[in-house]
Amino acid sequence: MKTFDGNYTLLDEMYQDGYYPDFLVDKVKAELLKVISLLESGATDLAVIQEKLDEAVCAINDLQDEFDENDSEIETVARDCIGETVGYILEWFGIPIDIEEAIRERDW
Repeated sequence: MKTFDGNYTLLDEMYQDGYYPDFLVDKVKAELLKVISLLESGATDLAVIQEKLDEAVCAINDLQDEFDENDSEIETVARDCIGETVGYILEWFGIPIDIEEAIRERDW
């Protein structure tokens, strides 16, 4: 079983931008870590992986009000950062799911 790249900082661009409260970026990261945990367990069934991605994206969708309440939002920079991070995760584990498909449940 492969472990995730210890040199890669998840959501680094969001953490570096003061517009995004770290505690909320931590919540986004926690959802992505659930996907990573599944992949580290050796999961290869694309349907199972997509289901976990859908769950993570829906949970991130649910954070939008909390971002708003903290004078922030999941906008262009955040969308790109989350998408790029998901893409990196999939590439690292060799999962052939298109990024757009991987984050298909997003409403941001």
